[in-house]
Amino acid sequence: MPAPYTGGCLCGTIRYEFNAEPATVYTCHCTECQKVSASAFGISVRVMAEDFQITKGEPATFDTIADSGRVKTGLFCATCGTRFGGGVGGPVVVLRYGSLDDPNWFEPVAHIWTRSAQAWYPFNDGLPKFEKAPEDPAALNALWDAHVSGGN
Repeated sequence: MPAPYTGGCLCGTIRYEFNAEPATVYTCHCTECQKVSASAFGISVRVMAEDFQITKGEPATFDTIADSGRVKTGLFCATCGTRFGGGVGGPVVVLRYGSLDDPNWFEPVAHIWTRSAQAWYPFNDGLPKFEKAPEDPAALNALWDAHVSGGN
């Protein structure tokens, strides 16, 4: 499906779109993603901030300290509580995969923060694994570029 890609919160109060392919898509096993997703991991869709816009509603924000020690600002709906993204004010916005109108648009290309993963998770999908987040985000972007160009 060509851009724009759309998504939003559970109740529909917040809607967003982005007008270009993501920079990357990955599965994150950090403790924050586990809590935010109420699951064993979260799937993140990293888009360039210049390609992203809120098209309906005004998101609330909440700051947390990530496993990396950095402050992360989460975006959520104050009505239904859906956390749909984060990264306010930076060059990228990281969207929660489940907030996309059709998550099947994209599939993850790597696992990050595997050192925090649940012991029972099998990692049997053949994707690259990173114990933490790569120091250089370009590593994940390169995996995505290879994926969309048919190189993996």
